[in-house]
Amino acid sequence: MAALCGSLYSQTGKTITVRMLDGRTGKLISPSNYLVRVDHEQTVHANWVVQNEDGTGKLIVPSGATVLTIQATYDSATSYYVDCDAIKDHGASDHEQSLDRWYKIADILASGVVARNDCAGKKLPEKLQAFAKPGEFVFFARRQNWREQMQDYSAH
Repeated sequence: MAALCGSLYSQTGKTITVRMLDGRTGKLISPSNYLVRVDHEQTVHANWVVQNEDGTGKLIVPSGATVLTIQATYDSATSYYVDCDAIKDHGASDHEQSLDRWYKIADILASGVVARNDCAGKKLPEKLQAFAKPGEFVFFARRQNWREQMQDYSAH
């Protein structure tokens, strides 16, 4: 039954190529896991992305999904990368100061999407210019700094 549901799921889903780049160097990052959420739901789907050797991933989202957000982990999935496109919520506590940015799946499939890179400052150097092909989602991230790591550990 599980095999049947899995093959049915892959036949009805939409395939997106995911690339995560370092927000300061522009180099491809190979995370421990990609964590996907769709349609503003809280459920995290770590098993939706099949990761390639180079760190890129093949994401299959359900055919009914309209928007997605992606995060990633490192250090054997114990730490979260900081997304460089996160919206800062200055009214929230330090630990909850960033909000997820959601991307339309139809836009990703039609023309490709490159997320904003707020980790590099106002003027992006040429090495941080990224382009996406139709069906490709590119986002920038960075490792947590020591302060963010301490806040993360104290929250658990």
